[in-house]
Amino acid sequence: MSHNPLGRALMIQGTGSDVGKSLIVAGLCRAFTRRGFRVRPFKPQNMSNNAAVSEDGGEIGRAQALQARACGVAPSTDMNPVLLKPQAGNAAQVILCGKVLRAASAREYRALAPSLLPAVLSAFERLAVGADLVLIEGAGSPAEINLRSGDIANMGFAEAADVPVALVGDIDRGGVIAQLVGTHALLSAPERARLAGYIVNKFRGDPRLFDNGVAAIGERTGLSCFGVVPWFDAAHLLPAEDSMALSAPITPAARDKRAKIKIAVPLLPHIANFDDLDPLRTEPQVEIIFVRPGSALPGDATLIILPGSKATIADLAALGREGWDIDIVAHRRRGGHVLGICGGYQMLGQSIADPDGYEGAAATAAGLGLLDIDTVLGDKKRLGLVSGNDIGGGAPVSGYEMHLGVTTGTDLVRPMLRLGGRPDGAVSADGKIAGCYLHGLFASDLFRRDFLARLGAAPSDLNYEAAVDTTLDKLADHLEASLNIDALLAAARPPYLTKAA
Repeated sequence: MSHNPLGRALMIQGTGSDVGKSLIVAGLCRAFTRRGFRVRPFKPQNMSNNAAVSEDGGEIGRAQALQARACGVAPSTDMNPVLLKPQAGNAAQVILCGKVLRAASAREYRALAPSLLPAVLSAFERLAVGADLVLIEGAGSPAEINLRSGDIANMGFAEAADVPVALVGDIDRGGVIAQLVGTHALLSAPERARLAGYIVNKFRGDPRLFDNGVAAIGERTGLSCFGVVPWFDAAHLLPAEDSMALSAPITPAARDKRAKIKIAVPLLPHIANFDDLDPLRTEPQVEIIFVRPGSALPGDATLIILPGSKATIADLAALGREGWDIDIVAHRRRGGHVLGICGGYQMLGQSIADPDGYEGAAATAAGLGLLDIDTVLGDKKRLGLVSGNDIGGGAPVSGYEMHLGVTTGTDLVRPMLRLGGRPDGAVSADGKIAGCYLHGLFASDLFRRDFLARLGAAPSDLNYEAAVDTTLDKLADHLEASLNIDALLAAARPPYLTKAA
């Protein structure tokens, strides 16, 4: 096929958070890539503690890494130039073009955001020059008119880059007509003129039953409907952007009832990189329970996993307030296993110190005392893609590091992993307690099988990475069947930067 040398762009905005923008973009990325287009994802501003490391050594939102995968390309920091990572003290760490810029409160960030727009547009230009189609994801809703001044995430970016917009509404949460009509009503006249149409997402049942709803929206807005997308059952098999996705239990029909092992994960306020657990959630003999505040950790769990955290000391305090520290100690006395990843690994030690307040207020806290290690947080973030092997079983592992802190202590003589020729993590003398800094280790099939076998699960033939790609293909098929893909492509147009080319 001949490629358009000018390229095109289309922005997908939502009537609110969690309406399915990220998955819609991922599915469209795969669908248009399969048609032979050079497609790239872009999100001007993202807020998430579920981050990924790009090949150029920076941080971006996990959703943009998945969308890049759907395009068949490596993720880059240009795909998500501004990433906000909430931390303790009602502040967020601002990541600009993959690197830490500063911490900012919501008020401070609103003042800062307009100054970031040139960097955002530069990233978009670099991405668009090499693409036939850029699919841009908004954040939250453009109808939040109280935030419109200085906006770089939705219509502020769309106007600066001169790109058309398709709206996504979520019928599953109810009131989708009000979502779409209300959003349209709250936009300014120039913003309304930028709307190319809308998508109704997460419909359960026969989509034709919403024909009168489409007519009602059209009468009130003049907008065309690109399609009504049925509920996509396999969405849980793809990495989620928001920890809200962890609230729904996952019980695949193929789950084997004979030798199930139960894994408990406390949902801490600043949980980060929780997609580390996704490969375990897809294992047929594993039941993962995400324990919400107000509930005890289950006493019959085989394993407790403490995941990553964006505010380790604050989350350690939350662990204590919920009484989960007592549950973990009791679990240990019963002979149970505990695994900590990154911030969770640090919590397993004797102490955590943040003397300069890099993750919140300056503080030192006693850890759970299950490993003889101590951690001091500093200003140097370890960030990069790494590979190696599990020392206990020899299985290969790969993933990424993304952490502050230097860990010392006598239990480091028994490292959990060897990464790039150096030891990582620690294991207790009896092997029941372990921790490491490697994110993504459970995506390594041989390691995951060995790890679960040591806990009593039967071997699984799950190929996790292949399963993700299969699900992306199914998502693309799903959208091809329910959306007017040709109309979406026709709605895309060259952004400002290529019009003079």
